[in-house]
Amino acid sequence: MKADQTIDCLGLYCPMPIIKTSEKIREMSTGQILKIVADDEGIVEDLPNWCKMTGQQFLKIEQEAGDFIAYIKKAT
Repeated sequence: MKADQTIDCLGLYCPMPIIKTSEKIREMSTGQILKIVADDEGIVEDLPNWCKMTGQQFLKIEQEAGDFIAYIKKAT
């Protein structure tokens, strides 16, 4: 999946990946896709919940070599 922006949250633990995601998504335009790279497994539950609470579109999350790669789309 092609992302418009990427944030590196490796080494950060709850709640920092969500805080960094929130800061970055505010800078983006509607419809753009953000890729989040994290190694805190809490993101598997936290990110979809955050998207639901804030109205962002959760696209998917994958695990790759111990890291989690997530994609969300900025809503209006």
